[in-house]
Amino acid sequence: MMEYIYEANRIYAEQADHLLLAEVTFPSRDANRVNVDHVYVDASLRGQGVASELMLLAYNYIKEKNLKIIAKCPYAIAWFKRNEQYQDIVINVKTNKKE
Repeated sequence: MMEYIYEANRIYAEQADHLLLAEVTFPSRDANRVNVDHVYVDASLRGQGVASELMLLAYNYIKEKNLKIIAKCPYAIAWFKRNEQYQDIVINVKTNKKE
């Protein structure tokens, strides 16, 4: 498990030499909403579930702050579509389920 660093609008991990390994950014849109606009995973870590782990960390962090999410990054949009249980605070992504 990687050690993640939390900032106000970013969660990331880096090597000892500060090389960025993974990050998700979610700048504030207004007082109640953030844009999840960027998910990055270094090529050496791709295919290991790191991006999905980052999205879950971001979701929990943003929900804890009582904010809503607007997914802007294609990966974030796809992740929320695949993980419907996390759409409760997402404004712009809904699955097209037939009732």
